[in-house]
Amino acid sequence: MAAVPELVRTTGSLTAELPPEATCVGQMFLDRVARSRDREAFRVPNMVGGWRSISWGELEVEVVELAAGLVALGIEPEDRVAIASSTRLEWIVADLAIMCAAAATTTVYPQTQADDMAYIMRDAGVRLLFAEDADQLAKVDEERAGLPDLETVVLMQGEGVGSAVMSWEAVRAAGRQRLAENAATVTDRVAASRPDHLATLVYTSGTTGRPKGAELPQRCWTYEGATIEALDLLTEDDVQYLWLPLAHVFGKVLLSAQLQVGFVTAVDGRVDQIVTNLPVIRPTFMAAVPRIFEKVYAAVRRQAASGAKAKVFDWAFDVGHRAAAKRRAGEDLGRVLGLQLAVADRLVFSKIKERLGGRIRYLVSGSAALSPDIAAWFEAAGIIVLEGYGLTETSGSVSLNRPGRIGYGTVGEPLAGTEMATAADGEILVRGPSVMRAYRGNEAATDEAMLADGWLATGDVGIIDELGRVAITDRKKDLVKTSNGKYIAPQAIEAQFKAICPLVGNIMVIADGRPFASAVVSLDHDAAAGFAASHGLASVEPALLAAEPAVRQVVADAFSSLNNQLNHWETIKEFRILPRDLTVEDGELTPSLKVKRRVVLDHFGEIVDSMYEGHR
Repeated sequence: MAAVPELVRTTGSLTAELPPEATCVGQMFLDRVARSRDREAFRVPNMVGGWRSISWGELEVEVVELAAGLVALGIEPEDRVAIASSTRLEWIVADLAIMCAAAATTTVYPQTQADDMAYIMRDAGVRLLFAEDADQLAKVDEERAGLPDLETVVLMQGEGVGSAVMSWEAVRAAGRQRLAENAATVTDRVAASRPDHLATLVYTSGTTGRPKGAELPQRCWTYEGATIEALDLLTEDDVQYLWLPLAHVFGKVLLSAQLQVGFVTAVDGRVDQIVTNLPVIRPTFMAAVPRIFEKVYAAVRRQAASGAKAKVFDWAFDVGHRAAAKRRAGEDLGRVLGLQLAVADRLVFSKIKERLGGRIRYLVSGSAALSPDIAAWFEAAGIIVLEGYGLTETSGSVSLNRPGRIGYGTVGEPLAGTEMATAADGEILVRGPSVMRAYRGNEAATDEAMLADGWLATGDVGIIDELGRVAITDRKKDLVKTSNGKYIAPQAIEAQFKAICPLVGNIMVIADGRPFASAVVSLDHDAAAGFAASHGLASVEPALLAAEPAVRQVVADAFSSLNNQLNHWETIKEFRILPRDLTVEDGELTPSLKVKRRVVLDHFGEIVDSMYEGHR
């Protein structure tokens, strides 16, 4: 364990009052059922295009039977049980059953390739796997020889084959039999579960090298639920729309908040259905990664790009920005600005709000940096975006902007019970109940990250402002140094550019060891299609659109605008438009849509090198 470096500035408190915490997640669930048995817990898509509602009491029956089934299959406390599935109700039920059996959930993204899936399961010592369907089962079959600890696969969809591959219903049936023999099977397991027992094993997304398994004990999730409740932002009358991957801690922390607060969650992991579902569900809050907010921003701007509509749009946002500035300063809007804002809302902002269902009180952004300009744009439209910060190693949330104290470009103040600090080199340190206990089986990595006195070295660089809000500059390892000795923070530049150029889906700044900064960008599919249709290029193949002069000119103008906002050594001297967008399937994005820089350099190395020809 390394010594704590000199702390330059600290913020937060470990002595803040929190609501009472349960001893474990299983107890959180049973307590919520006892308080809210007849209230709605979840909504899920049904087979005929509508939505089905599930109460907490109905959920309890399935969770307890499944948990008892795990016990009947020999699962012991803290045994690792994996889930390989997209975001759906069965993922949540499986996770709650694992918690009620006092076992530990190991999360696996459904897009994970067979060899990486096998590595995670082997490293975790997984004994049982909940597999979504035959596709996930096929990965296991491909690697079965290298999974000595795996005894059973449970299919969420499909029929089982013997004891090695069981159906969901077969496990529930085994659970019912076990409960008939001992009705206290599950409650006894929950009662014996302690705050320091392993609850979840989440593997880092692995932007470089093999992923590391962060061991998150029960206290991480009970604390997250309690500290989110302490924010006093949510009540049991709220409705959440949940689409985030539940294998990621961002999705998992939202489930902890639901158990603590008791709000309703509509669950549908199909990203292409978000726009369709929001007006139907009409949520009051939703969490998302920045890419979703960027797409909303780009789509609205694209629809108001020219003519009279553009003039009304620009006028409305000018009014919205002026009104937002006055609110932040605590000033009255005044009669004239108030009337103008009412007109702007009726003509423009109400239509944007309706896209999100018309009832949104808060949007929450996390997992990567959100452009301050995009966050301010939403605020001007009367939609509050609360940007927060967390890591796999901190159970998903350690800081959040609060309404009335929002600092755009920051990730807000630490949550109650958490401290954050900056070291002399700018690295952000975190201490609090949500910090992992170790990287599984990796003492060297644990000693590097876990410092003395309970501090975690996050690997992120940033500052703490005079109000105690934290601003993240970049990943420490992603800070790049040009051959001229100048440091550049790529993520900040990339976030700025996305606010300027809605046509672009992804951008990666390149400068490490190079004589100047360059960038590769990919076009957003929807934005590019809209641009093509409005510029007489509808017949051009999407793969060829990147080479069109009109497209290149738009991107070039955006980089010129960006460069006017940067220090001269940060300016982008060259850029290339990639022939396709970056994807999770091709390994260039993590499931939380972060760019894997090494993979992009590997896949598009020749394009990158072409920008430096003659400059070596």
